[in-house]
Amino acid sequence: MCRRNGKVAFGSRAWEVFRRLDELRGGSPVDVYLYASRSVPSGPPRITCHARYIAHVESVGGAHPDGMNYRPTSTARNPDDNAGHWAVFWEVELLRRLETNEQMLIRDLRGLDKPKHYPSAFVPEGPILIEHP
Repeated sequence: MCRRNGKVAFGSRAWEVFRRLDELRGGSPVDVYLYASRSVPSGPPRITCHARYIAHVESVGGAHPDGMNYRPTSTARNPDDNAGHWAVFWEVELLRRLETNEQMLIRDLRGLDKPKHYPSAFVPEGPILIEHP
């Protein structure tokens, strides 16, 4: 989707995370590190993809204002995922899978304004703001 249309949009109910992010970034680009939360883990949780955050848009009745134009094709398998479910959609560009040697363990990351790294058993659910690795 990202290569074909230039961006991809992920749904979220955590609208306050994206409002805060937009306040903090002041229009500057922001790196995004993605963890496949619904995948079957093999070993400790790790970041497997990287992208650049563009913006977030408010949903329209829980769906993206541009329909499925920027939604991951996998979301078409679940009709509820695109109808009435999300508060916002966060859009990224330049999405790519990280090579194995580029992947990061989640335990090596630290939440924004947090004094310690995440514990080794921490599994993120939903978007969180982190200090840049």
